[in-house]
Amino acid sequence: MTHQRRFSDAELNVTAYRLETKHPQDVLAWGIEQFGTEIVLASSFGAEDVVLIDMLHKLAPKTPIFYLDTGKHFPETLSTRDRLQERYGISFIQKLPALTLEEQAERYGDKLWEREPNLCCKLRKVEPLREILSTYSAWITGIRREQAPTRANAKKVEWDEKFQLVKLNPLADWTQEDVWTYIRSHDVVYNPLHDRHYPSIGCSVCTRPVMPGEDPRAGRWSGFSKTECGLHK
Repeated sequence: MTHQRRFSDAELNVTAYRLETKHPQDVLAWGIEQFGTEIVLASSFGAEDVVLIDMLHKLAPKTPIFYLDTGKHFPETLSTRDRLQERYGISFIQKLPALTLEEQAERYGDKLWEREPNLCCKLRKVEPLREILSTYSAWITGIRREQAPTRANAKKVEWDEKFQLVKLNPLADWTQEDVWTYIRSHDVVYNPLHDRHYPSIGCSVCTRPVMPGEDPRAGRWSGFSKTECGLHK
């Protein structure tokens, strides 16, 4: 599906400027007003995403939420998914890769993530994401500017050139402390791995705990120069 652009870059820049000092809920409200059922939240059930799930439930509880099921999630991540569904009475959309893990092993060899993590992410994350986003006009993410240099210039509203739709980053200017203050003050369900030195949680085969003094994303694809799975530019 090719999206018909509703906003020019100039219009999105003006909107981003206007929303820069606003609360995340204001960014979400703008997106819901503009796109209705054509906006979707992408969740990996990390700290930022559970905050957005809580906010969305209070603003527009019927907003669709999906997750990319790579087949390699931590049990704690899947348990968090189940607890969130029970808490809010919702069902998350499960998006699977085209290949099962067995089919991927047959075609590319066993444990592809240990040899070519970029290809593994492409098959199990990027391509499924591209497919599901092709059915929407806007998506919501939990990325924050302080998470990584690759995210430092994220706007609260922008055009996603890679996936060709509007992208909302309501928490772009939040700090990690802001995220956890919200979680604690609103008693939000969160992944218990965060309490065990996992600030960023991906697939179990590519994520390790982060020790004090390390970069928060040092636990992702440890031993590789890779720091992003390819979902965000």
